[in-house]
Amino acid sequence: MDIKRVAVVGGGTMGNGIVTVFAINGYDVTLVETQQEFLERAIKNITSSLERMVKKETISEEVKSAALKNISTRIGVENVDPNTDLVVEAVYEDKGVKTSIFNKLDGLLKAESILASNTSSISITELAPKNRADKFIGMHFMNPVPVMKLVELIRGYSTSDDTYNAIKETTLKLNKVPVEVQDYPGFIANRILMPMINEAIYALMEGVATKEDIDSVMKLGMAHPMGPLTLADFIGLDVCLAIMTVIFDGYNDSKYRPCPLLKKMVAAGKLGRKSGEGFYRYE
Repeated sequence: MDIKRVAVVGGGTMGNGIVTVFAINGYDVTLVETQQEFLERAIKNITSSLERMVKKETISEEVKSAALKNISTRIGVENVDPNTDLVVEAVYEDKGVKTSIFNKLDGLLKAESILASNTSSISITELAPKNRADKFIGMHFMNPVPVMKLVELIRGYSTSDDTYNAIKETTLKLNKVPVEVQDYPGFIANRILMPMINEAIYALMEGVATKEDIDSVMKLGMAHPMGPLTLADFIGLDVCLAIMTVIFDGYNDSKYRPCPLLKKMVAAGKLGRKSGEGFYRYE
């Protein structure tokens, strides 16, 4: 299947990044949100992202202008064009919300349309509409989307080879690197990353070292670009907790038990950069 028309549901950090990479690579892409103010905020962020790319000389002014012309907007998933070839869902990590979106799209779109989820941990098999399970796949981009090359392509139980190959080809056209992953809790990226972050939080809770020293060990000793506690703040502690909970529930293994300190900080609203405070304070 030759994918040309794309829609992205959700205009948050991941959603507007996904819209950006489709738009700069020549796709007609529709950004779908629930309210006009959310659309306006997302377009403002996309424009700022493109302007930064121009300043860094990763794209030209002409590519930026063309990309903005490639983007249209809609309010409500019920208003997605039925002839859309691919819809990528990029809303927050809530199984019920995602399932509701996909069920609406399933009844709206043409039979050939592919549905993809940018979920970071929720089962692709469980999210898939029963009548379109063969045309459903995980398409997990990394943050920040315009910069990071990896895209995890997660096969649900019924994902067809045709669907996988179409999305793999599309991923390559976005100048990304697709990696095939089977549908198990946390997939690959978060099954490895989140337990590391969780263990760093345990080390802090147990007084093994300060947050600065824990981060320094991983940066200077393991050559990580940022320490795990700084990274947790960047991702969002609520997101980290949600992913760890999915992995813990999926495997029922105590090694994936979310750290009590992580749970307490989320309950206190200390979510990291987006709330102004997590393990560190932010202006």
